[in-house]
Amino acid sequence: MGDFSACPMRCPGAKFTPQIMNADGKDFLKRLVETPSPSGYEHNVQKLVRERIRPWCDSVRTDVMGNVFGVRNPEGKPRVMLAGHCDQIGFIVQYITDEGFVYLEPIGGVDPVVATSQRVSIMTRRGLVPGVIGRKAIHLMDDEDKKKVPKIHDLYIDIGAKSKEDALKVISIGDAGIFVQPYLELANQRAVSMAFDNKMGTWIVTETLRLLHRRQFGACVVGVSTVQEEIGLRGATASAFSSEADVGIALDVAHGTDTPGVEKKRAGDFHIGKGPMIFRGANINPQVFDLLLAAANEKKIPYQVASAARGTGTDANPMQLSRGGMATGLLSVPLRYMHTPNELLSLEDLKNTTRLLAAFCANLNKDQDFTP
Repeated sequence: MGDFSACPMRCPGAKFTPQIMNADGKDFLKRLVETPSPSGYEHNVQKLVRERIRPWCDSVRTDVMGNVFGVRNPEGKPRVMLAGHCDQIGFIVQYITDEGFVYLEPIGGVDPVVATSQRVSIMTRRGLVPGVIGRKAIHLMDDEDKKKVPKIHDLYIDIGAKSKEDALKVISIGDAGIFVQPYLELANQRAVSMAFDNKMGTWIVTETLRLLHRRQFGACVVGVSTVQEEIGLRGATASAFSSEADVGIALDVAHGTDTPGVEKKRAGDFHIGKGPMIFRGANINPQVFDLLLAAANEKKIPYQVASAARGTGTDANPMQLSRGGMATGLLSVPLRYMHTPNELLSLEDLKNTTRLLAAFCANLNKDQDFTP
């Protein structure tokens, strides 16, 4: 698109106009969200990330935690960290009964109500093993059972095993898994996935590196696909420290509140399809906020302003506190049905968030002052 025209290094004077959310980009998004990556088990997704960003970066590396770093213009200033976490909620195999039923421990914020009856995939050394979350059928429940909200430890996975010995032939204690729902596109450029939280953030980071490819700009951009966010912002803590960044933008989802039953006086008023949410508050550097707004207005990108009175519960938290402090911003994409197997967002919001992030990075200059 015209907003991101640039001159290819091999052909001075010509215009290079990358498309946003082209067929290749959409295919990569689909592969990302359909590749299992519960927290601590992100290696398969990170292989995809490394392959994707290698043509657009000066260097690509992976640290001992599994965070993937793609660096563009390494000698530039200021040093900018872009962070989207690639892990998703899931479960770990905790116990197997003599009859072969598998009990699980949640990875991240799993809602047992929506987990009931879901299909699952268990990641083993021999490949994925399918199963289904089991619970007593409603016909067999008494009145008291029907009133109870299920607890995660009451649920089990049925992989079709006849016994514990039979189950242990294909799975092991400590194998992790995910709830399985395919990527699905709906009307009005809206899509559903089991893992938009937050592989869409990783996608935005990779697409920003693509849009910045062959462009001339002053900053050093460090795109990071972080790990283990869902269990305590762990990957961002390590990668923020090692990135040595002056400024950083975290990419994540936030609640779209344009659905029935949401009290907007408490949750705010945010709509899918109306652009990324640009956060303000204690976790956000005011200069970074102003620069994001300026870039959005310059490129005529729709946006929504959101507030956070304290830490945001995203990778922006450890980024802000890293080393002597990082000037941090947060861009979020409105999402419906968070932490369910069917999260819904607008593909248009993904495109606009990527446009905004690329413009922000390209506009930075080496003398940028982030002091409040």
